[in-house]
Amino acid sequence: MKVTIYTTPVCPYCTAAKALLRNRQAAFTEIDVSGQQDLREEMIRRSGRRTVPQIFIGETHVGGYDDLAALDGAGRLDALLQENRV
Repeated sequence: MKVTIYTTPVCPYCTAAKALLRNRQAAFTEIDVSGQQDLREEMIRRSGRRTVPQIFIGETHVGGYDDLAALDGAGRLDALLQENRV
């Protein structure tokens, strides 16, 4: 499955998002944007947002942690993860 999460090391929402994904046994690629202007700009281009985390499942922009948690709470996260299994 292709899950990408843009993070910084000191972000508690990043930590929570990664924990939620691990709990769902979803492998993910983490991109640390701290001190990496080019990666931060890539994140902003892709998501339209400046804050971390920014989470993508496949090409679907989920949003940040609150968005991920809402998707999970609505029972839609597992289905989205399943659709994007590689």
